[in-house]
Amino acid sequence: MKKLLFIGAGKMATAIAGGLVKAKVFAPAELQAYDVNSTAAADFTRATGIPCATENCAALIEDSERVLLAIKPQVMVKALTELSGKLADKTIISIIAGATLNRLAELTGSSKVIRVMPNTPALIGKGAAGIAALPGVDDAEFALSEKIFAAVGVVIRVEEHNLNAVTALSGSGPAYVFEFIQALADGGVASGLSRATATELAVQTVIGAAEMVKLTKLHPSALKDQVTSPGGTTIRALEVLEDRAFAGTVIQAVCAACRRSEELGKN
Repeated sequence: MKKLLFIGAGKMATAIAGGLVKAKVFAPAELQAYDVNSTAAADFTRATGIPCATENCAALIEDSERVLLAIKPQVMVKALTELSGKLADKTIISIIAGATLNRLAELTGSSKVIRVMPNTPALIGKGAAGIAALPGVDDAEFALSEKIFAAVGVVIRVEEHNLNAVTALSGSGPAYVFEFIQALADGGVASGLSRATATELAVQTVIGAAEMVKLTKLHPSALKDQVTSPGGTTIRALEVLEDRAFAGTVIQAVCAACRRSEELGKN
C-alpha cells in the first residue's frame, strides 16, 4: 500500500511531492498521484518521478494510506461526492482554499481531516504553511502531515479559525513582498540606477534582511535601529514611510485579506 496519494497534480502538488522525495520523507515508490488532466499528470511524473494516473481514482485511494487533496475549490463538491465512499477510512490532508475541516469531513465521510494553508514559495522549497486538524486525527498522523509540509518550508500549528489570518499573512503575503521589491527597485531607478542593478539590489536586500531576522532572533525594530544612524539617510527615509502610514497600511492590508478569507469560507 502506498503512503500517500495526491489527488490533483498541479504546481503545488508537484512541489510538495518533489520536496518529499528530495528530503527522503518518502521514496517515489511510496507515492502516487491522480489528475484528470493528462498534461498535468505527465508534467508531475516528469518532475518528480512519481506515477500519476488519469483514471480509476477509486482504486488508487484503496491502495493508499492517506490522501492529499490538491484540487480546485470549484470542483471539490463534485469530485469528493463521487469518491466519498472510498475516502471515509482515510486520513485526508487538504490544501483546498476555503474548505473548512467540517465541510471536508462532510464531503469525504472521514473524521481524520487535516487542513493546510501553504503559500507559493513552497514551489522553491521556501514555503510557510499553517496547519490545523479535527480532533479525530491522532498525534502520529498530525506529526507526519507537518513533516510533509516541512519538506517544502516552515509549517506552524494553529487553530482552524486562525487559518484565515494565515491566509492573509503568509498565503497572500508573497504578493505584498513582490510589490515592495518592485517599489524598492523603482526607487533605485528613480535615483539613477539601471533597472537590472536596482532589481538585483532590491531582491538581495529583502533576502538578506529576512535572513537577519530569522538567524539573529532579534526583534525587527532592534535590527532597524542598527541600520538607523542619527541624522543619516535611513532615518530620513523612515520619516517618509511614517508620514505615509507605511506600517498602518500594511496592517490594514493583512486585516482586509483576512476578512475576505472569512467571507470566502462562508460561501
